[in-house]
Amino acid sequence: MSNALLENRDYTLIVAKTAASIATMPPGYENRWAAAHSAIVALAQTCEELDPDGITVYISSRDHSEGAFKRYEQVTPAQVDEIFQDNYPPETLSLLDGLQLALDEYSIRKTAKLTKQNGAIIIVLIDGEPLDRMKIAKAIAHAANALDSNNELGIGFAHIGNDLIARGFLSALDDDLRSRFGAKFDIVHTKVFQEIDPTCLTDFLTDILQR
Repeated sequence: MSNALLENRDYTLIVAKTAASIATMPPGYENRWAAAHSAIVALAQTCEELDPDGITVYISSRDHSEGAFKRYEQVTPAQVDEIFQDNYPPETLSLLDGLQLALDEYSIRKTAKLTKQNGAIIIVLIDGEPLDRMKIAKAIAHAANALDSNNELGIGFAHIGNDLIARGFLSALDDDLRSRFGAKFDIVHTKVFQEIDPTCLTDFLTDILQR
């Protein structure tokens, strides 16, 4: 697949980090987010190169004045560090909140004919078992059923950590979105974040569309 399909597309990054996952994981788990930080910045940089007007970032935050997730628009890679530092993760988190915001935003922009020619890619960085798993699957299937083509919208889950329940759920979204959840298109691709080659991030983005 040519990189041309990755261009002229909006990119959204959802950072679903929880403090509880750090507290309950084995020693060294907290360092995984720190170790992944440079790769996250590189991912943001790659997305910005493809989306020059800046990416959209949703990040989980303990500050509930703006909901479970804070939204930042037209983010550049240089701003990613500041966004991480400004938001301490909550102890519990409903991924559905952030994902639904991103899906609704795409739907609104599409109705208003404001989306880019090739559509959008949503990347979700998640470290543990998400709440409301069935609601998440239904929300994604609903979004898939509103699409005009298979490559219009892609959702990539990058799993940080080794939570087996989370990994099993994400694998189900990847493998069974059509057969189990009734989606018209398979729009989900999942990957263990540590297995993504930081020097070939466009390969990960391409895989989100190829599935």
